[in-house]
Amino acid sequence: MSRKLNISRKWQQRAERVIPGGVDSPVRAFRAVGGDPPIIVRGVGAHIVDADENEYIDYVGSWGPLILGHAFPSVVKSITTAARNGASFGASTPLEAELAEMVVQAVPSIEKLRFVNSGTEATMSAIRLARAFTKRKYIVKFEGCYHGHADFLLVKAGSGVATLGIPGSAGVPQEFTKLTLALPYNNLDAVKKAFKRFKDQIAAVIVEPVVGNMGCVLPAPGYLEGLRELTQKDGALLIFDEVMTGFRISFGGAQELYKIKPDITCLGKIIGGGLPVGAYGASAKIMDMVAPLGPVYQAGTLSGNPLAMAAGLATLKYLRDHNEVYQKLEFNAELLVEGVAQAAQDAGVKLTCNRVGSMFTFFFRKKDENVWDWASAEKSDTAAFGKFHRAMLDAGVYLPPSQFEAAFLSIAHTPDDIEETVDAAQAAFKRVGA
Repeated sequence: MSRKLNISRKWQQRAERVIPGGVDSPVRAFRAVGGDPPIIVRGVGAHIVDADENEYIDYVGSWGPLILGHAFPSVVKSITTAARNGASFGASTPLEAELAEMVVQAVPSIEKLRFVNSGTEATMSAIRLARAFTKRKYIVKFEGCYHGHADFLLVKAGSGVATLGIPGSAGVPQEFTKLTLALPYNNLDAVKKAFKRFKDQIAAVIVEPVVGNMGCVLPAPGYLEGLRELTQKDGALLIFDEVMTGFRISFGGAQELYKIKPDITCLGKIIGGGLPVGAYGASAKIMDMVAPLGPVYQAGTLSGNPLAMAAGLATLKYLRDHNEVYQKLEFNAELLVEGVAQAAQDAGVKLTCNRVGSMFTFFFRKKDENVWDWASAEKSDTAAFGKFHRAMLDAGVYLPPSQFEAAFLSIAHTPDDIEETVDAAQAAFKRVGA
């Protein structure tokens, strides 16, 4: 039986009168899965509650930042303390230096970094920096990878662009994207051909080392190593977009897990503890090109906001000081994904489960196939996913409302939460097969 969302519906209708679609990010409208979106009013640990007092086990986690769960005590305390001292100054604060030091110590490729307010700001700034450093124009990105909504990156993008079936975006002139080369993910031959055709013209390759924005898609063995070799050989820079994977799949991110050192790293999500944040960092030689030391201009009134710095600092300190966190996440994520996969198999539902660490996606398939790039991801049975999503929501499990978004586990998820989720999936698969 569907949960009642009467109050949520009223809030959604109220929002629609003053906000496009009633949402500030398109996927939240639930257009890809149908039904009314719950309007969330609070969260504690691994659970969230909507305006109608329905409770859910949350596997969105604010799309990745809440690795410690909702309202984690030390994070709340840090934000509260910072707020009492003043929410914003438009001036430097000690917290910026302290958080930057923690990131530099954790991420192998970063010697200096600049805080910004979002992942979009981080990636667009990183690309500007890469072009200035190499004195080249072309950028390589990969189909299904989403690096924010900067004009030149909305080319065959993932995330909400993929969810809504939008080929790019209206309002982006073709001239803005002609210097962006969109290639298939996990295909080194395509990258080799691009470097041959545009020899000494490619400024950078930007990639999600583990993709989260066409669903969770892992790099093939040797793929990231190949990108590193090709960029170094040609004199281009390798940019890892670790907005999602940074501090998520290991403390040092994907580059620590896969032992690849990119030239520039983009971060976000976890480093803000749930508050708006982004960052881009690199060697001192590259970062010293950024103003006021160099000619690459980038600025932001709220960059390094003390509330975000405090939340991020509390989050990273906890992750640093509790080595068992990532083992716990790995164990519980494996338990969850294998349980759901077995339930699908028992129900005769074709499901491909991709996971790395505490990131995962259940891809609904019309036949048994792996998902390794956008071409394979887009063959997913989105209608079946929509049925599954609605059934899980009715059972009190909150999943990303899109087949093409990764889900996330937090340390707050308990064995009981996982057991309840697997039980809900068993019942939901019956609806999918009906």
